[in-house]
Amino acid sequence: MTRWMRLVILALTVGGLVALLAYGFTHDERYLRNPVTAEQGPSLALTLFDGKVIRLEDFRGKTVLVNFWASWCIPCRAEASALESAWRKNKDKGVIFLGVNIQDKEDDARAFIKEFGITYLNGPDPNGNIAVDYAVWGLPQTFFIDPQGRITYKNAGELKAAIIATKIDEAMRGIVSASEGKGEYRSAQ
Repeated sequence: MTRWMRLVILALTVGGLVALLAYGFTHDERYLRNPVTAEQGPSLALTLFDGKVIRLEDFRGKTVLVNFWASWCIPCRAEASALESAWRKNKDKGVIFLGVNIQDKEDDARAFIKEFGITYLNGPDPNGNIAVDYAVWGLPQTFFIDPQGRITYKNAGELKAAIIATKIDEAMRGIVSASEGKGEYRSAQ
């Protein structure tokens, strides 16, 4: 290969990489459409902190809230009490809450659960497989799933009590939201 040909190939390669990086830096990932909204929730098998294994399919016919969190996440700490309160109000109505702890130390996660008096089901996702299946890109992220197993709403960022109540009610009725919630979040990367 001639010297000029190698320079052209190098310039095209470097130019392509620069263009790709420029595109990535100008597009906020919070505004990309989540591919799973309005579709069946990805299957999950979660080993709870008490050792019991649960599967999303175990809760078919019920409304499920799946919350991805970490003890070091400030918005996760801010929403913890609202989630626990909503769980207590809805647990006798066919609603299940699942907490999926990611990118955390088990001792820190257990301390978080104790600190906030969390009583709904929680377990770690040590390899991040569940988070990948749900396209989680930051924390907290919460998915509302209707009794047929469809994701009706996704919220990226801290949830407030009013939104939790509204989205649980909509999920119970099978109403899929046209938009996704966005709020303060922490990158999970």
